[in-house]
Amino acid sequence: MAVQRSLGNWAFGGILDFRSNPGHLHAVSTRRFGSIGILVARIGVYPGSFNPPTKAHLEIALAAVSQHSLKRLDFALSLSPLGKAEVEVPSFAHRLEVVEQSLLEHESLAVVVTEEQLISDIADGYDVVVMGADKWHQVNDPAWYNDDTQARDSAVDRLPTVALAPRPPHVIPAALQLPVSDDLIEISSTAARAGHTDQMTLAAAQFDAETGAWTNPAKYQLWHAPEERD
Repeated sequence: MAVQRSLGNWAFGGILDFRSNPGHLHAVSTRRFGSIGILVARIGVYPGSFNPPTKAHLEIALAAVSQHSLKRLDFALSLSPLGKAEVEVPSFAHRLEVVEQSLLEHESLAVVVTEEQLISDIADGYDVVVMGADKWHQVNDPAWYNDDTQARDSAVDRLPTVALAPRPPHVIPAALQLPVSDDLIEISSTAARAGHTDQMTLAAAQFDAETGAWTNPAKYQLWHAPEERD
């Protein structure tokens, strides 16, 4: 299903192509087999809502690419994130477009859309999964598995190599921690939505300034539905 829509200076265009793995969009294997041995292009995934994408998200992603020698790292946006209220403003299509715009300068970063909710399901088939310390503690919390510790253990065991971004006050294993600067630790999408637009990626900040997508929902609604202005 191809989608093309004019959004003022913003255009959303893409092909929703669910292939052998129906849970992922554009998730294409890059593994190649040679006559001498197996050449593996390591691919990572970074699940999140990225609402909005921030400078910290970018730096964490690039740190993961460097530390784990990744050919590509996919930002995975869930159509229905686990444990989060449904986001209506801005629309999913606009959030997806802004994330795509935010990654344009980085060839190693891409965007996928998934129907999966559990990190272990989203990360299936990848070599590395990237997440924040808060998400890591959620992954290890039996409450997200109906208090079934065996289900929790099974899900955690299925994870590929884990790369964690520090997020106080959560404690994480030092061996899994990504090297990110201390000034990025306090950056968050929550703070960005509260008005700290300097924490957003440039693409997100520009889109917010034009539409109010994150800091002015009323402005966004008028921009998104111009017929309501009359």
